[in-house]
Amino acid sequence: MPGIWETHMNFSLRSRSLFKTIAVVLALALPTALAISSADARVGGGGSSGSRGSRTYSAPPPTTTAPGSTSQFNRTYTQPGAGMNSAASAPARGGLFGRAGGFMGGLAAGFLGAGLLGMLFGGGLFGGLGGLSSILGLIIQIALVVLVVRLAMSWWQRRHTPQAAYANADAGAGSGPQPNQRSGLGGGLGGFGFGANANNAPLEIKPDDYEAFERLLGDVQTAWSNEDVAKLHTLATPEMVSYFEQDLAQNRARNVVNKVTGVKLLQGDLAEAWREGETDYATVALRFALTDKTLDRNSGTIVAGSEQPGEVTEVWTFARRPGSGWELSAIQQTN
Repeated sequence: MPGIWETHMNFSLRSRSLFKTIAVVLALALPTALAISSADARVGGGGSSGSRGSRTYSAPPPTTTAPGSTSQFNRTYTQPGAGMNSAASAPARGGLFGRAGGFMGGLAAGFLGAGLLGMLFGGGLFGGLGGLSSILGLIIQIALVVLVVRLAMSWWQRRHTPQAAYANADAGAGSGPQPNQRSGLGGGLGGFGFGANANNAPLEIKPDDYEAFERLLGDVQTAWSNEDVAKLHTLATPEMVSYFEQDLAQNRARNVVNKVTGVKLLQGDLAEAWREGETDYATVALRFALTDKTLDRNSGTIVAGSEQPGEVTEVWTFARRPGSGWELSAIQQTN
């Protein structure tokens, strides 16, 4: 009998050591995995970020260039009913769950921290592995952690980005994309077209404005590729620059650098333009060519993307205040 008890104790000690090792690996790997999965390549991280003034929570009308819907903002400082001026000055939120803020940040970070530390010191995620006494129990607990975090993220997105604002692709768009809008490559105005959407806009957008939009498209990508934050401050709102800085910091942490080259506008048209107080806004759909690749900082080896050019369609919003030129205030992905 002593031999049986000794064997059981040895097995228990080995199991506990194995569980602690797994917990350490999860604790170290989870932040990296989340950072990698959430980070895309080109400027803006391939997500929807920024503010459109009081229309931040209203979907831009579809256009010939972007006939579908746009993605909801997953990063914005503008609260429902608030304008852009307050959003542009809001402090940047950092950290693993900083983008979600409040509820999700506290719940997810605290839950994961307490659970993983509990596993490390023998307490387990929900009171110890002794009660479950098997690897299956560990797997179930980890699955529950993932489920709770995903539910929290879904809850936060539903609460802070009203679905109703984006549910109407047709209600605010009239008869949809205008057939008389010019597309394709043009002369001095690049690929921008002038159609019913532009003519009906409360704010008149002139040819030199379209030229400014096309120029900003290339300049922002170049400054991003050069990691030139000072230049980005001259091209985008403080809010957008704060997101760029977060994404660049993630790239540095992963020891990579993203290079976007060969940017060329292929087609563009105006979705809407308006004025709020002293600030002008213009939301335009852009289809452009680019070469998007992510390189290892040390070796220069391509770790994501390729040398082959591709095409992207995004919806960019620009803002202009008295005495200054247009600057990027939002990027939205198209569905």
